[in-house]
Amino acid sequence: MDKDYTCQDYGTQSEWTRIRVTVPLGQLDELVAVMSMVNNYLQIEDYSDIDLKTCYGDLIDESILNADKTIASVSVYVPADMGVGDHLAFLKERFATLGIDGKIDISGINEDDWANSWKAYYKPIKIGERIVIVPAWEKYEALPDEIIVRMDPGMAFGTGSHETTRLVIGLLEKYVRGGERVLDVGCGSGILAICASKLGAELCRAYDIDPVAVKVASENIKDSGQTNISCAQSDLLRQVDVSDGRYDIICANIVADIIIRMTPDVGAYLADDGVLLASGIIVERSEDVVSCFEANGFKIVDKAIDNGWCALVVKKI
Repeated sequence: MDKDYTCQDYGTQSEWTRIRVTVPLGQLDELVAVMSMVNNYLQIEDYSDIDLKTCYGDLIDESILNADKTIASVSVYVPADMGVGDHLAFLKERFATLGIDGKIDISGINEDDWANSWKAYYKPIKIGERIVIVPAWEKYEALPDEIIVRMDPGMAFGTGSHETTRLVIGLLEKYVRGGERVLDVGCGSGILAICASKLGAELCRAYDIDPVAVKVASENIKDSGQTNISCAQSDLLRQVDVSDGRYDIICANIVADIIIRMTPDVGAYLADDGVLLASGIIVERSEDVVSCFEANGFKIVDKAIDNGWCALVVKKI
């Protein structure tokens, strides 16, 4: 049935953009988990359990009775003044990682225009003590000691505005001291690898399962002028290069379930005294992730939280 969990405050806003994703019914639970990362107030349409002609004495609308019961939809509502580009890129990247077959529909904005319309809301963002993420098309006068990272995320996740990205960048400022080998799994726009390089990492490798993200990241890396970063397509750790040694820092800004899935394998890629920066974890799932790390020979040495999102710093025991 149509389970409407839409926040009642939406009625007080002047403009909203609705992002509606439709999936095969068997993927509904996974879709709800991903969509809740954008906003906890969801509108869920699932008609699979309707098989009666009446409900509480009233006739059910014919369109509902005849609805396709093999699919389900979930909608979230984004304030129009926030733009939707980063949200859409985030969803597309997570869908690719999780194998979710989602059809995205947008209302409140022309779908063909979203890739450019969000630029009006993407402004320079200072993260941590030194990093400033500046849109490629914006002018910005750097202050002393600021490190400027210019980005055009296009259709890949990673403008720096999302909490999960901010958390990892803040941790990179703390843990990159110079000369490290850095691996970014699920690189999106390439923002984390570029930040690590500019902070003094010796070598950075970035991988993503989405070919669009790899293309965008490669372009951003080239434009950054950082020659010690490479980018390639990979399904998590399967094609990651360790021929010349393991990594001092591994960034995994993905999602709790995927971090749990990769945990048994990640030790083979992490230097003995290295750190794994795991983000994309909603606070409610953090204990599940912590338990998985501990069961696989890791310990949590640091943690950061921002607006319901959690990032963990993990080392080998």
